[in-house]
Amino acid sequence: MFMCSSVNSMCLDPHPLSYHDTHYDCLQAGYEEASNKLTEIGKAETNKHEIYIKFSCSWEKINEV
Repeated sequence: MFMCSSVNSMCLDPHPLSYHDTHYDCLQAGYEEASNKLTEIGKAETNKHEIYIKFSCSWEKINEV
């Protein structure tokens, strides 16, 4: 998940989210986490810095021993 500012034209370092079994579950969790983060930041700060949140669901190969 990346938190970005349109005003500053920058994004903070990515924040990894938890692993999910399906793409659907990942999307549901990503949108929920983004909504929670915006609520935490608040309307005034979100508008002041034109904050937006983006995320992607990607698969990482886990090496099993």
